[in-house]
Amino acid sequence: MTEQFVLFPDPPPPDLVRTLDLSGYAWTATNTATDLSDVEPDSGWTGAIVSADADPEKAWAICRELRKRDVPVEPLLLLVNGSQLEELQARDELFDDFMISPFHPRELEARLRHLLWRVGRGVRPDVIEYGPLSLNLETYQAQVSGHPLDLTFMEYELLKFLASHPGKVFTRETLLNRVWGYEYYGGARTVDVHVRRLRAKLGEEHAHMIQTLRSVGYKLGQSRW
Repeated sequence: MTEQFVLFPDPPPPDLVRTLDLSGYAWTATNTATDLSDVEPDSGWTGAIVSADADPEKAWAICRELRKRDVPVEPLLLLVNGSQLEELQARDELFDDFMISPFHPRELEARLRHLLWRVGRGVRPDVIEYGPLSLNLETYQAQVSGHPLDLTFMEYELLKFLASHPGKVFTRETLLNRVWGYEYYGGARTVDVHVRRLRAKLGEEHAHMIQTLRSVGYKLGQSRW
């Protein structure tokens, strides 16, 4: 069955359309929820993605309409900008998850897979665990000793790559190519900066999970637990 999402607004954000098209999701865009029944597929809507950046009040109205249907459209993913975060807590009944724009395509794909699993339309999300470290591959969330880590997308990708190959040493050039996906002259400093930030976010107790092998590179090794 083709996954068919409802999008708001019409036309939807180009980066959202591009990601959905490349991921194989079908979609229908609308500026009003009242006419959705006329174009609804026989199997029903897979879910909804509402972008609240340009017209937040209309976006919230669309969310309410989708929620109060005889068969509510779910899951509902909300796209917001950083200045709108304070509004979310008072309206959390109107959406299932949110993302901050601009988003990374791989994060959007992961969030959608996780949301579909939650409503019984997908497979259980994969999790990488190493000692106190846990990374949810579907939601791009990471925890250490049960405490969430506030990571950027590339910090998460680097930590995921190292945790997927525990004990194996990677040169900076290999990490740059395997994690960032390109080779860049002088780019090894990018790896060093991200490792330093990861260690700071892991905290003093777990910073040594990422070990430096002088003149070689980095590996994810034993932490002091």
